[in-house]
Amino acid sequence: MASALANSTVTIGGKGSSVSPSTVYAVSRGVSSVSIDAAAFEKLSQSKRPSPVERAQDDPLTPLLLTAEESRAALVVLLNKLVLCDAAIRPGLLSLIVDTLNLASGHERINFCSASGFVTSIAFMNARNPDEILVGREEIGVFETSCAASVAICAILDCCSSALMKVVDAVAALSCEAARADVSALDLFSSGDGFSMKDEIDVASDMKTLLFGSKLVGQNDSSFFSEITTVNGSFREAVRLLHVRTRVELNSSTKVKKSKVIANQGKEKAFIASVLPLAMSIQSLSESSLGRAKSSINLISDSSLRSKVVEVFEKSCPNLDGLRDQFHSVTENAASGSNYVRVLQSVYCLLVKFRDILAWEAVLALFSLEIDDSIERAQVDSLKDNKPDGDIAKGEKKIDKRKKKTLGKGTSSIRQLLRDSALCKLSTENVSMLVEWASDLSKYFDPMDTRLDILLSKVKEIVESNEVRRLPKIPKGTRDFGKEQMAIRERAFSIITGVFKMHGAVALDTPVFELRETLMGKYGEDSKLIYDLADQGGELCSLRYDLTVPFARYLAMNNINALKRYQIAKVYRRDNPSKGRFREFYQCDFDIAGQYETMEPDFEVIKVLTELLDQLDIGSYEIKLNHRKLLDGMLDICGVSSEKFRTVCSSIDKLDKQPFEQIKKELVEEKGLSTEIADKIGSFVKRRGPSLEILSELKREGSQFLENAGSIVALNELEILFKALEKAKCSNRVVFDLSLARGLDYYTGVIYEAVFKGATQVGSIAAGGRYDNLVGMFSGKQVPAVGVSLGIERVFTLMEQLEKDRNQVIRATETQVLVAILGKDLTLAAEIVSELWNAKIKAEFSLTKRVMNHINRAKQSGIPWMVLVGESEITSGIYKLKNIEANQEEEIPRERIVEELCIRLGII
Repeated sequence: MASALANSTVTIGGKGSSVSPSTVYAVSRGVSSVSIDAAAFEKLSQSKRPSPVERAQDDPLTPLLLTAEESRAALVVLLNKLVLCDAAIRPGLLSLIVDTLNLASGHERINFCSASGFVTSIAFMNARNPDEILVGREEIGVFETSCAASVAICAILDCCSSALMKVVDAVAALSCEAARADVSALDLFSSGDGFSMKDEIDVASDMKTLLFGSKLVGQNDSSFFSEITTVNGSFREAVRLLHVRTRVELNSSTKVKKSKVIANQGKEKAFIASVLPLAMSIQSLSESSLGRAKSSINLISDSSLRSKVVEVFEKSCPNLDGLRDQFHSVTENAASGSNYVRVLQSVYCLLVKFRDILAWEAVLALFSLEIDDSIERAQVDSLKDNKPDGDIAKGEKKIDKRKKKTLGKGTSSIRQLLRDSALCKLSTENVSMLVEWASDLSKYFDPMDTRLDILLSKVKEIVESNEVRRLPKIPKGTRDFGKEQMAIRERAFSIITGVFKMHGAVALDTPVFELRETLMGKYGEDSKLIYDLADQGGELCSLRYDLTVPFARYLAMNNINALKRYQIAKVYRRDNPSKGRFREFYQCDFDIAGQYETMEPDFEVIKVLTELLDQLDIGSYEIKLNHRKLLDGMLDICGVSSEKFRTVCSSIDKLDKQPFEQIKKELVEEKGLSTEIADKIGSFVKRRGPSLEILSELKREGSQFLENAGSIVALNELEILFKALEKAKCSNRVVFDLSLARGLDYYTGVIYEAVFKGATQVGSIAAGGRYDNLVGMFSGKQVPAVGVSLGIERVFTLMEQLEKDRNQVIRATETQVLVAILGKDLTLAAEIVSELWNAKIKAEFSLTKRVMNHINRAKQSGIPWMVLVGESEITSGIYKLKNIEANQEEEIPRERIVEELCIRLGII
């Protein structure tokens, strides 16, 4: 960073060029000079000059004076805004700003409060008469709306805080070793559901890489170490938030139309909203860093030396009271809203104080490691008096490395780099040198210090080169399933398959990817969630979005007119992961295709759904039901044009997640409906209740639905369906809900959705409906069909939660017997366990001399029986049969062991 910008020239206005926070900071520090691109300057010179306006003689406003660094940064920001502006700007003004920037001193005298104050101050700095420097209304407008001072300070904040993101992790890793910290909190993993914090996981991963191989960590359990991932992760998040806004604002142009500037209202407020999280994270970092620094001091065994270090540290390092006062200044100024520049300046002061604290944390960690005799040193440190030929110097004792503890490979390199590049050398004899070293390290951590580039490159090299040692991750929206989870899933799949087969369904499997043309145009607005694959030889393919469209394609391709099928397989959606929402997940589909009596297959599909949810025993649920023709009739009654039916339905479908007011806003502003029509829709979609009761209301004389042909068909079909469900004693599970829309385009009749009603919020757990035209979209031949899809991933979430609530032990295996051989005789184990397997007994074997190892394995795996065979059992021919749960043993002759186990296990 610093090496690339040192003694360089920042060119403003070049083709394709942009201003970055680091270039602004380099100019602010006087490391880089500024010039305007020749082509850009010539273009400005040839443009129409603005008409001059009179400069205000007296500026009543209080001067806005910045530090010299902040002023230089603000000048380069303003210069870039003027060059980017779409108005005609006087080249003379630009040249004057460049000349001012390249002055050696005096920048702190520039007044940024108003255009007139600004022009006056830079004129005096350049020995010019302010009256000769006139500016146009456009130039004044650009000055007033550029917020140059605020943007400049944010750029400085961005550059300095970004440089520290990796440094705080490296220093914290050194402190973990110096204080012998427990680092179990670094064992973080991505859950894949979007609810794990990426920044925290990245911090943990980087820290583990730096500490890889360390024998020093794992003892000191302190909150200052356990909170590293959270605190450092929030700092990364806050820095990124500020960086995005700053980078955009630095290079955005100010639009001018008819001599009026289109201002970015609330720009400074937006900056304050971006820096307040940064201020909070800096405060938390400072407190955490101070805590770790004190922990390093506490590990100094020499009490006299420890007291001296404490005295120097408390006298020279910024304390918590000062930090809290500074943070209070930030929040107080932000709340008053009177001086946003002062808020940003206070945050920067807070960051500088934190940099000093971080330097002290690093110094104390390095000092503690330096004086610790239990740490194995590099050869150059440990064997200082070695002879050239490698022999130990006379009188020097040979070091027993087996008793020495080692630093992590990453932290060892960081430690050596900091020691070697420090301008002053650490001395354990002179404790007062710690102050000088902390001051040097604080400068070291400044982005303009070339040594920081070396440190950041080293950290990056360590992290990337150790990639193989870092725990791998899984993509967002995916999950791994352990043995206990798989046991629950297999049980659920067994129940589901059993219900499907009970209704005469046959199994079907289709490819995990389809031709893109097969999937497109079937899912409405959700088509954007389809995963497209790279072209692999002329065919454009996509991962399947659901199992219904592939099923319809299968029927059309094979000219099948009737089929009752089930399919359990994974589907893929490019969705935003959230709790219960994944990008890869299983669907369990049951569909009936073919010509049947009215509502015959619809009834059976809903009955299958109730049986599934009842047998899975997940708790209370309800099935919301509606009819697509009734929904279309409702929209027609409300005055919605037919071409907007599907897009309006996609909005109504969100009512289970958003209030109607928000849906209404979408219908009016995005879908183009009038407020009156949206209100009519609102009056209808609020109707829900017992199926036959709501149906009776809709069929009552005078109902508007009876004036719509499609609605009449729907109401008649629903009456048949509801009566059948009532006879099947499952109508109590069904709720007639006019807000249910189901956004997929292919539905044509009854639609339904099952929702869990318990405390765990997982959203919809099953959904489906009738799709009479989908097969015809492929073949032109209409094959009516109806089906349901069970969102099994959400069902699994509920089942896993129920197991936890009931404190039930989940057995990952079905093993019935453990053959425990007290020794290493594999042939004996093979003989006995093979007899058990041949008798259809689920068995495992184990070879070890320790009896408790066998018993512990059986208990951990939930294995109920154990056959114990040692030397005495082999000699006598009498084996021990142990009931693990009852802790009882019986002696059984060798030849009867299989028979006895079959009796106890009920195997005939």
